[in-house]
Amino acid sequence: MQTVRAQQGDTVDTISYRHFGDSTMVEAILEANPGLAKHGTHLPHGLQVKLPERIVTPKRGVNLWD
Repeated sequence: MQTVRAQQGDTVDTISYRHFGDSTMVEAILEANPGLAKHGTHLPHGLQVKLPERIVTPKRGVNLWD
C-alpha cells in the first residue's frame, strides 16, 4: 500500500484522480484511512493518505445478437 501526502486544497476525489486517473477509488481510500472523513472536504496540507491497490475486474459486455 502506497502512502502519499495531501497537497494544499486536496480532497479525496482529487487524490484519487491524480493517482488512479479517475475518482472510482474514493470509497476504497476512505476505507483504507479510518477517520479521514473527519478532516472535512479539504484535507490538511501534508496529511498522509494510504492508497489501496486498485483491483481491476473485467467488465462483461453485452452482445445484442446472441
